Amino acid sequence: MCGIVGYVSRTCSPRPLQIVMEGLSRMEYRGYDSAGVALAHEGAPGDPDGPATGGLTVVRAVGKLANLRSALEQADMPPSRSAIGHTRWATHGQPTVANAHPHVSRDGRLALVHNGIIENADALRAELREAGIVPVSDTDTEVVVHLLDLAFHDAGTPSWEGDLPGLGGEDLRTGRALVSAMLAVTPRLQGTYTLLALSEEVPGLLVAARRSSPLVVGVGEGENFLGSDALAFAEHTTDAVEVGQDQVVAVTSEGVVVLDRGGRPVEPRHFSADFAHDRADKEGWPTFMEKEIHEQPAAIAATLAGRCDADGRLALDEVRIPEAILRGADKVVVVACGTAFYAGLVARYAIEHWCRIPVEVELASEFRYRDPVVTEKTLVVAISQSGETMDTIMAIRHAREQGAKVVAIVNTPGSTISRESDAVLLTHAGPEIAVASTKAFTAQITATYILGLYLAQIRGNKFSDEIQDYMDKLALVPDKVQRILDRAESVRQVARTMTGATSVIYLGRHVGYPVALEGALKLKELCYIHAEGFAAGELKHGPIALIDEGQPVIVVVPTPRRPELHRKVLSNIQEVRTRGARTIVVAEEGDSSVDAYSEVVFRIPPAPTLYLPLLDVVPLQLFACELAGAMGHDVDQPRNLAKSVTVE
Repeated sequence: MCGIVGYVSRTCSPRPLQIVMEGLSRMEYRGYDSAGVALAHEGAPGDPDGPATGGLTVVRAVGKLANLRSALEQADMPPSRSAIGHTRWATHGQPTVANAHPHVSRDGRLALVHNGIIENADALRAELREAGIVPVSDTDTEVVVHLLDLAFHDAGTPSWEGDLPGLGGEDLRTGRALVSAMLAVTPRLQGTYTLLALSEEVPGLLVAARRSSPLVVGVGEGENFLGSDALAFAEHTTDAVEVGQDQVVAVTSEGVVVLDRGGRPVEPRHFSADFAHDRADKEGWPTFMEKEIHEQPAAIAATLAGRCDADGRLALDEVRIPEAILRGADKVVVVACGTAFYAGLVARYAIEHWCRIPVEVELASEFRYRDPVVTEKTLVVAISQSGETMDTIMAIRHAREQGAKVVAIVNTPGSTISRESDAVLLTHAGPEIAVASTKAFTAQITATYILGLYLAQIRGNKFSDEIQDYMDKLALVPDKVQRILDRAESVRQVARTMTGATSVIYLGRHVGYPVALEGALKLKELCYIHAEGFAAGELKHGPIALIDEGQPVIVVVPTPRRPELHRKVLSNIQEVRTRGARTIVVAEEGDSSVDAYSEVVFRIPPAPTLYLPLLDVVPLQLFACELAGAMGHDVDQPRNLAKSVTVE
């Protein structure tokens, strides 16, 4: 959830601070209640009452990144060779300067940032107190920096004796000691972490480690980078190196050394972080969310691109599970969280319809705790925008322990979920910066449709011409989404009239039900008001008691081409309308039957029933985004939320 950035160069200059602040700006969506930087530089110690201690300068601030920028403007920031930075989403300790990262050792010569949770921090804190070290913060992270400092300076002859590119003499010995310390400390930590440390004693070196928390290295020329996400350094290099589970990495300006938990060298795996860095800019849009809503036609089209071979058959190069195993699967289990979970609910309708195989959709946070029935014939589909969602990671590990094969649907190549799965289906939606997901949701649904049709092809449930027809109709969806966006002003006008709403109910049937859930989630995330999504058929089983005069009810209406569903939802609209509800409906163009029962109608172009969620959700996204802005909320960074939930 926190954002981590690191940088090291050959010479002292203002560049390390510039690079880290630039990276933190791109990573701010990951955490935002405090932020800080540490610079390692050469020279005499500064004012002991100021931020500089020896060759290490640390500046921290509470709140958004703008507050850290203000603090840096007031500080005397020296040129440096390396720097680390952090944006925090609090887990241990309230947002205060004392709890902000980086945390430093007692002598102020070693700094560390951390993403994750150290579950045995209390026991380790008690151990430190017995050694006479009293932490000054409430965080689990400070425990780690003190343990690392003890191991660093009490190591004697370093246990690790490898080479560090570009370092020699005393710098090499000190660097080996810091690497040895990280190798000694990390096995003692229980929980999840990405750790990134630097010391004034060897300013040309950054040492990092990860367990179940994201970290990538960017490789440059005479400079190297680290980040929670390749987006942190994408403007400067697209050559990225994966850091695997329980690995330690030492980074100098001249090279990258990856080690396993035993200190043995590991050949680093490179990948291309080839998304355009300028796509992480607003490009004139008032918010990232507004921009990303309007990027959905391109995101859906990019997810569809290149999926068929010259004969028109689906050919998913990333899905390397043998076809015999896919043909023999007796059920599909989708695991996901939040918006991705609702994408999985949509997928269930499509995959069961096309493949005639049962599909279960599970909240990843609950999956492994209920002893699910998973065998070697189960195909697990893990959906995650970041590929770093901790609950989903733990779910797929549990599934694989039971012998299941896992297909990951992610937006981030090289992510943990993509690496730990048997097959990967990338959504190609590009960076999504706003915390509330929009284009990732529609891209995930698109990817599940592709997977469903691929399974139908392999299993012989559909003929090739049928699959081609489904794909051809799916290829028309981006233009239909664009038509909705072109008339977005009507949705915005309605949203601006509802700033006084305190509760909104969403109703849907069939594939409209997950859309109702997603619409309600967007309103909760962005507007901080009560919103609930219900299956419309459940209305009379309790939820109708919530309806009173003026209660806003948003209804996702099925296509009239499904008359049995359509008639029932019209009946539901009438039921709430007669009890005083204000009804807002999402309905197909030309469906005049809803006009008599609705105060407002958001129109969508006609489409096959299974593809309607890709259209129905767009006005609901626009509605929540506009209402949040009208209420004065931060649309891109809602309170208490972070983009990537990397802790359980």
